[in-house]
Amino acid sequence: MTDVLRFHFDVISPYAYLAWTQIHAVAERGGVTVEPVPVLFASLLEAHGTRGPAEVPAKRAYLIRDVARIAHRFGVPIVPPPAHPFNPLLALRLASLPLPGEQRRRLIDGLFTAAWADGTGVTDRDAVLRIAARAGLPADALARAEDPETKARLRQQCDRAIAEGIFGVPTSTVRGQMFFGCDSFPHLEDFLAGGDVVPPDLVARWADLPAGASRR
Repeated sequence: MTDVLRFHFDVISPYAYLAWTQIHAVAERGGVTVEPVPVLFASLLEAHGTRGPAEVPAKRAYLIRDVARIAHRFGVPIVPPPAHPFNPLLALRLASLPLPGEQRRRLIDGLFTAAWADGTGVTDRDAVLRIAARAGLPADALARAEDPETKARLRQQCDRAIAEGIFGVPTSTVRGQMFFGCDSFPHLEDFLAGGDVVPPDLVARWADLPAGASRR
C-alpha cells in the first residue's frame, strides 16, 4: 500500500498556499499520496499559546517579502487577499466535506487561488460559491459546509492535529514524522527517499535536556 502524507493547511496562510503548489510533486517523487487536512490555524495557536506571524508587527512587515521570494522561486503568482488576517472558516468547512480526491484537490486549488493568487479572497459567500461550482460541487455545498456535522469534522481535525503536536501550517506528516513549512520540503524529500537522518539518541537527549533559564 502507498503511504499517505497528511497535509495540514489553513487558507489564511500564504505559506500553506505556496506549499500546496509543490506538495503533490514532492509526494509523487516520494511515492506517497497526499491527504489534505483543513485545520483552523487560530486553534493551533491558541492551543500552544503562540501568535501568528501576521499578529506580530515586525513579522508581518517581513512576511510579504519572504512570501514573494518563495513564490518567485516556485514560479507561482502571489497577490494579497482583500484583508489579512481574515475569517477562513467557510473555506475550511467546505474543504472538509467528504469529496472524491480529484474534486477536493480542484476545490482547494480554487480556494488557495482566490486567497493568494488573484486577490479575490475567500470570505465572500458568492465568491466561495463560484469556486465550489467550478470544482463541480453540488449547489447545496455551502449549506452542507455549515451544518453541525461538518463543523464538528473540522473541530475533530484540529483536535487530532493538536494531539499530534502540530503547531502551525503548513505541516506535513508521513511515516510518523512531521515536517513544518514549505522550507522543510528538501528534508521531506530526503526522508521519503532514504529515511530519517536524525539520530534517535539526539532526539532522546533533547527531550531530557533541562531548561537552564526561562523568560517571565
